[in-house]
Amino acid sequence: MNADIIKDARRTKPLIHHLTNQVVMNFTANGLLAFGGAPVMAKAEEEAADMATAANGVLINIGTLTSAELPAMIKAGVAANQKGIPVVLDPVGVAATSFRMDAVKQLTDEIQFTAIKGNAGEMAHLVQTPWETKGVDSIGKGDAKEVAKKVADTLQTSAVVTGETDYIYTNGKLFSNQSGDPLLGSITGAGCLLGSIMTACLTTDHNTEDCLKTAVSFYGFAASYAANQQQVQGPGSFLPTFIDALSMDVQTLEERES
Repeated sequence: MNADIIKDARRTKPLIHHLTNQVVMNFTANGLLAFGGAPVMAKAEEEAADMATAANGVLINIGTLTSAELPAMIKAGVAANQKGIPVVLDPVGVAATSFRMDAVKQLTDEIQFTAIKGNAGEMAHLVQTPWETKGVDSIGKGDAKEVAKKVADTLQTSAVVTGETDYIYTNGKLFSNQSGDPLLGSITGAGCLLGSIMTACLTTDHNTEDCLKTAVSFYGFAASYAANQQQVQGPGSFLPTFIDALSMDVQTLEERES
């Protein structure tokens, strides 16, 4: 984990344009604010390109996708590519319906994504690899490392496969992360917020590899720290404590975890 990436993101307070799902908007906004970024949530087609051009990074999340939102996502992503800012895709629930898969196909055809993040089932579905899913959750087993590599190679991007062990594949190299806590799986939007923080880290001048490793490991450290606080008795008390932990500096988190 590179503490300078966190410091640089907080110093610049990057504006992240979210075209994200309605279930997680508030949680994502609060989490990114705690981390040190600035969220904007705008999905109107009429302003999507302008908002993306004004932003420092764009996150596209299809969790509650409608057909009316897809053109806005494409316009925002294309504008981000033209400006040269990071654009991240979270293909939430892509394995659930053909509508979602068709939408992701359009997105990846039109936009060059800096990174794509999802659970193993979602990511496997992007590259036609068999994997059991249930709604937006991955419940099957397989080689998540190979899935990460295949997504990155097929879609010419960096891939982050989340799970008990996270796998990051970028620039021909594979990395793993085991920081985190099971309580992340008991709150809505944990993965969605990770996508936002990944995007914020990618806005810094550091390389993609270090940005993704730092975002994923920092997020896991914050979750582990929060879960081990005395006042946390379950998902309800974990959530606000986790938001607090996202505002902490790297050294403090690492010291309290050691």
